Amino acid sequence: MTTWLDDIFAVEKPVIAMLHLSALPGDPGYDAEGGLDAVIARARQELHDLQAGGVDGVMFSNEFSLPYLTQTEPITAITMARIIGELRSEITVPFGVNVLWDGRASIDLAMATGARWVREIFTGVYASDFGLWNTNVGEVARHRARVGAAGVKLLFNIVPESATYLADRDLESIAKTTVFATLPDALCVSGATAGAPTDSQALAIVKKAAGAVPVFVNTGVRAENIGDQLSIADGAVVGTFFKRDGRFENAVDPDRVVTLMTAAREFRATLS
Repeated sequence: MTTWLDDIFAVEKPVIAMLHLSALPGDPGYDAEGGLDAVIARARQELHDLQAGGVDGVMFSNEFSLPYLTQTEPITAITMARIIGELRSEITVPFGVNVLWDGRASIDLAMATGARWVREIFTGVYASDFGLWNTNVGEVARHRARVGAAGVKLLFNIVPESATYLADRDLESIAKTTVFATLPDALCVSGATAGAPTDSQALAIVKKAAGAVPVFVNTGVRAENIGDQLSIADGAVVGTFFKRDGRFENAVDPDRVVTLMTAAREFRATLS
């Protein structure tokens, strides 16, 4: 059965690479001396390294805007739009965006830049490291329609990092009702933090409950486990493994990109 993943990526079980933008204006870690020129220069180099390594897609995120806001300041998405605009002619693979942790801002950024998808926390109420974390998926869905972004696919992270679902519900129930009641285009299953392994049993539970909705393994994918993870999931989102020494804070290591994508292609070859 053909899915929107086939239409966008034209490969089975795509690997989406995270492009983690440096801290942006307004963020505590922003390098005002280097300014946006330094942010753009690093993003450009990482974009080229990821694409040259063979990734199937790229997702821009403000990953170094720590600590995150659940309702971002306008300067964040505006700055991200400028960065993506400057790099737009150099992007050769499908791309998405993620304004952490703000669904509306992510949709607005996607609409402004031509991104094909967004990843966010769209459903649930959580106790998190960022305080009480509430969502309003109905409002966000209507906002997407109002701004003409109906074609932007919504990837729902239903196991958010640094947070615990407040309701006493099991993961299977959450996945089933999310699919039925909130109309996600895909579900993402994560570990505790960026780079943390995603539990294979949790991934399998969500995959079974999701029916025809694609499921992505969202954190902790490595060259040595990508075959096992993609044997369950419909695709993978990879960030930390691609970094030098596999450390979240480092820049992309081109050799690590090639290593993982080689393993991904070898696994996909077993499917045909």
